[in-house]
Amino acid sequence: MTIPELAAELGRKAKAFRIWKRLDQAEVANQAGISVRTLRLLEQGRGSNLDTLLRVMKALGTLDGLDVLFPKIPTIDPLAMLKGESTPKRIYKKRNTNRGHRE
Repeated sequence: MTIPELAAELGRKAKAFRIWKRLDQAEVANQAGISVRTLRLLEQGRGSNLDTLLRVMKALGTLDGLDVLFPKIPTIDPLAMLKGESTPKRIYKKRNTNRGHRE
């Protein structure tokens, strides 16, 4: 799926969930602190941003869905322990040591 298709699908799901909870757009928009037009655009999969999505998810009581998007990472990895590996704390990018130096 393309990004616009994904946004449209997300909007359809948000609208269907809102309707399932028997809430109208004005109620959800008010709870989320956004305008009805902004909610309508989100439900159409257009012109939304992460802030709007999170506000609507909070208003609909679906923030626990974030764990599905990004599952919790176990703090202990038994397989890594057997191999003697440690859990990475940060990914470092190798620096180009030749940058700016001419020979």
